[in-house]
Amino acid sequence: MVIARNDWFMQHDELQQLYGHDDYYWGTEPNGLAEVVLEFAPERTAPAAVDIGAGEGRDAVYLAEHGYGVLAVDPIPNGLEKAERLAEERDVVIQTQEADVNDLDFPAMDVVYSCGVLQYLRPENRTEQFEQFKTSTTDGGIHVLFAFVNHPDIPTAPDWGDNEYFYEQGELRGYYDDWEVVEENEFIFDDDSGSEPHQHAAETLVARKPET
Repeated sequence: MVIARNDWFMQHDELQQLYGHDDYYWGTEPNGLAEVVLEFAPERTAPAAVDIGAGEGRDAVYLAEHGYGVLAVDPIPNGLEKAERLAEERDVVIQTQEADVNDLDFPAMDVVYSCGVLQYLRPENRTEQFEQFKTSTTDGGIHVLFAFVNHPDIPTAPDWGDNEYFYEQGELRGYYDDWEVVEENEFIFDDDSGSEPHQHAAETLVARKPET
């Protein structure tokens, strides 16, 4: 599984400019984490998924190609426009919503997916927002999440922004003590974005909501 940073890692104005170009800054092939959704998602007749931090739509469109009704959420208008364009090119339909992760809500979903945006969820908002996301998930539905974590051996990246906040190791899992954690991973990966090559520590989590 290849994990790549998604769009909210950079500043809003910078991304709005980058996404204004015709080419896709992050490419059009799905992130490796999006493929995990298909492995663990519940079997539903008309499954619904939200991609929080959808960027230019590569993961949202991938899920739509596999039969999901997808809501692509991002704060960058140019990114959402390109997500809609990519969906049209791939002959699928997605819905888009311009929103910030700190005050986001959405209708009931079978899958909540996020890769590369949870660091923008301010620590004081996390408990409330994770509960909101969980409440808006159908019974048996899953969350597939990626978070950057604080690691004693990994310096803060040179392009880490003032509005980004690390998770403590194991913190992400702690928001899901009342769910079934079906997969979790901790890892360090190399990144050559920004001014110099560097590393990140991260965790991924797949959690399932209990049936009631």
